[in-house]
Amino acid sequence: MNEELDQIEKNDTWELVPWPKDKNVIGTKLVFKNKLNEDRHVTRNKARLVCKGYAQVEGINFEEMEAIKMFLAYACLRKINVYQMDVKSTFLNGELEEEVCTEQPKGFLLIDKENYVCRLNKAPYGLKQAPRAWYDHFDRYLHQQGFKKGSADNNIYVKVDQDKLIIIEVYVDYIVFGSNDDRLSKDCVRKMKIEFEMSMLDELT
Repeated sequence: MNEELDQIEKNDTWELVPWPKDKNVIGTKLVFKNKLNEDRHVTRNKARLVCKGYAQVEGINFEEMEAIKMFLAYACLRKINVYQMDVKSTFLNGELEEEVCTEQPKGFLLIDKENYVCRLNKAPYGLKQAPRAWYDHFDRYLHQQGFKKGSADNNIYVKVDQDKLIIIEVYVDYIVFGSNDDRLSKDCVRKMKIEFEMSMLDELT
């Protein structure tokens, strides 16, 4: 739980403000999960702070991401090594355009500010704006790095340099990528780790 709250603080996710009378304040909860390896052994105990997004007003659209199958089929055909990376606290990287307030996490109320709420600067998990805010941020970053969005799907990005090719697929909070030149893959990882806090999950199995 402390690790999750540390990530939220590092990302400047919110600021404490007095409870606003004219705003709908969204509740929060901590969700616990065991991460398993291929042998179904627990490798990590994880806590994630989630907004109770069902309390929000409808109006944000979501897109299904099915390009992963196409990406993997192409990688198999071209014998491209595929890797995956996990962005730590992915959605906390996306900045909000709207003003949204949540309750302070239970068990982590600040003394003398128990009646304050969190005015969000970034979008935690559970918030309906979270996926959009993250993808917008990552999309801008990839374009700055010279990637172009694939014509077949909005979640595939391609960068071509003569006969060298690197493809990135954004799949929820995972980044799956591959290249016909391992040096390109390593360079891509190095640059992304400068911009985002990431953990390398090695070759996709």
